[in-house]
Amino acid sequence: MTANKPGDPTTLNRLYGRSQGKPLRKGQAELVEKLLPQIAVPAEGPVTAERLFGHDRPLHFEIGFGGGEHLAYRADLLPDHGFIGAEPFINGVAQALVHVRDGGLANVRLHHGDALEVLSRIPDGSLTMLYLLHPDPWPKARHAKRRMMNDGPVEMIAAKLKPGGEFRFGTDHPVYLRHALMVMRRHTDAFEWVVDGPESWQNRPSGWCETRYEAKARNVYDHEVWYFRYRRR
Repeated sequence: MTANKPGDPTTLNRLYGRSQGKPLRKGQAELVEKLLPQIAVPAEGPVTAERLFGHDRPLHFEIGFGGGEHLAYRADLLPDHGFIGAEPFINGVAQALVHVRDGGLANVRLHHGDALEVLSRIPDGSLTMLYLLHPDPWPKARHAKRRMMNDGPVEMIAAKLKPGGEFRFGTDHPVYLRHALMVMRRHTDAFEWVVDGPESWQNRPSGWCETRYEAKARNVYDHEVWYFRYRRR
């Protein structure tokens, strides 16, 4: 048997948790049926700007885009860039499709399923930015391996970002925060922390919109939110 190569998604993570919540409304179901196939990431082969959008352009990738608010905001802000979002929760995909339709966002491609599988098919050094915002915390110690912020995924993120590319990470969970910082300290050869004092991680940077998850963390659970930017060396 051939050993898995470093960065092989089969060695990194797997999808945990539910993939669907409430039944989709009729309009959402129609978008999943009709619009999603038109803008879906191809199921096989390399994932490149040329293949997705017809020509070369800066590429952004969001892991677990939730309801798609941030993805749509960034795509609208940067219409000449290409945006790829992956989300295992079909209700979130349906909400993102509403944003794509209503915003006329021709520069968005979506994947319903495993982000790491798609990320593995992007050529190394291709991404301008990658986002991981409020991932599932899996707070119990025995579930730590389920967190997206682990050595395997971070190594893959580093490989896919171009030199000078940016990795943005945000969380409101203190256990996840400590775990993520511990992991990133092991990868200082690949990433430079873009930081200038506490305000750098206590205040949302420009171009980083508030999502419903962040608003809920603040307003419902009274959580502090932390923001991190890492530049690919």
